Amino acid sequence: MVTRREFTAGVGAGIAAAGFPNLAQARSYNGPNVILIRFGGGVRRYETIDETGTYAPYMRKVLAKRGTLIPNLMIDQLAGGNTSHAEGTLNLLTGRYEAYRDAGSKFLQDRLEPTEPTLFEYLRHTYNIPSHQALLINGEDRPQEEFFTYGIHGHYGIDFRSEMLSLHRFKLYKFARILEGGGLTDEARIAAENSYAELLAADARDIVPEQSPEIQTMWARWREHYGDDGLKNPRGDRLLTELALWAIRDLNPKLMMINYQDPDYVHWGNASHYTRAIAIIDDGIRRVVEAVDANERYRNNTVIVITPDCGRDANPLMSVQYQHHFNSRSSHEVWAMVVGPGVSRNRIYDRQVDQTAIASTLAEVMGVPAARSEGDVLSGLFG
Repeated sequence: MVTRREFTAGVGAGIAAAGFPNLAQARSYNGPNVILIRFGGGVRRYETIDETGTYAPYMRKVLAKRGTLIPNLMIDQLAGGNTSHAEGTLNLLTGRYEAYRDAGSKFLQDRLEPTEPTLFEYLRHTYNIPSHQALLINGEDRPQEEFFTYGIHGHYGIDFRSEMLSLHRFKLYKFARILEGGGLTDEARIAAENSYAELLAADARDIVPEQSPEIQTMWARWREHYGDDGLKNPRGDRLLTELALWAIRDLNPKLMMINYQDPDYVHWGNASHYTRAIAIIDDGIRRVVEAVDANERYRNNTVIVITPDCGRDANPLMSVQYQHHFNSRSSHEVWAMVVGPGVSRNRIYDRQVDQTAIASTLAEVMGVPAARSEGDVLSGLFG
């Protein structure tokens, strides 16, 4: 295992540390595509990577043969730390714990903003990659994660942001086009203006309501295909899979993160919501992998990492089981699977690994000097 300190002692880290944010930006990116899949909403090992209990048979019994399974990934038990979705996602994106600040939380919404650079910012800071090829795909029920497109570190930020694919961003596009089109009754115009203003108010930072032309072109096709009423397009985690498939086909992202989320519905107490959601994510992973295998730009040139944001409680005495906010050991117990060119096949990585290693390792895979990441770079993944 290569420590982060050893890795960042190289020439690339020296460039970043010297504070020249545009020095390397003209370089073309020739590394592998990377798809980071958050097996989200918090899941336990038993229902996902345990062969006897899994509700994700494609991932565990088929895809695992093509790569390396890391069964003992751990979230550090920090004083005051919370094992939850936003925190775990930012751990994966920044390679640091507690790399966030409160962006104005509402009840039951952890509105966190990155205070350290994300993988997207590192990648676009280092290489000449347009914003539409650095994508976060977000769920409709976690609008607070729209904040994760960029952090507030001085040498990075909005100029190196990712683009977001989500129903929130589609609705911004849709209402802007409706208002531009004219021909509305006063009542319809006021309703559209109010809806548009409410969507804009969800992120009070310097956002770019009009996404890149490539994203807008995709939204135009999406609107033509699914319409405006929201009754035809997939919902929940099936929506995220569909957005990912459209992105692979239309946008050719170099780095894409899919933030699955639906297992979190188990908070309402019905275990079948949890296990069914795991099965839906498993089917989504299958469809994404099949799309990668069928696409010349991605086939044999894509590293896929699948990992949860957090674990869940295994206490059978809880009135509502499967919680993750009580700092139990099982809520810190996660895992990862890595598949792609050069990755050791059908292998179990038999060492304990920290969650922050995901960002550091992906940065190395992409040739990015992620100097602010604290995680170790994993050796031995590539055979």
